[in-house]
Amino acid sequence: QVQLVESGGGLVQAGGSLRLSCAASGRTFSSYAMGWFRQAPGKEREFVAAISRSGGNTVYADSVKGRFTITRDNAKNTVYLQMNSLKPEDTAVYYCAARGRMSNTNYAPVRSYEYDYWGQGTQVTVSS
Repeated sequence: QVQLVESGGGLVQAGGSLRLSCAASGRTFSSYAMGWFRQAPGKEREFVAAISRSGGNTVYADSVKGRFTITRDNAKNTVYLQMNSLKPEDTAVYYCAARGRMSNTNYAPVRSYEYDYWGQGTQVTVSS
């Protein structure tokens, strides 16, 4: 069982930056692939970014490519999402997710159903 706690959300002006953090419980964090998803009001949850358990492979949604960066620190059991050049359309609740049982160290899941554990979410609001 893994518990995920996101932090770092808030209100920022367009063009600004935020860094989200997701702290995971447990001693096997390095065996999990990690992902970030978001859900805007009235919309379905969508993929944002994912990172393999090794950290060697990252995948991004086209809408955030070049602006967002996902990283992980296995010593701190934490995954980060650095968000730069934020736009109003980035406004959403951002969720951290973990996928266990990853024998492939370089696989970064992009579909929500591939993930086993979810955080409670953190609100990001970008004003124009």
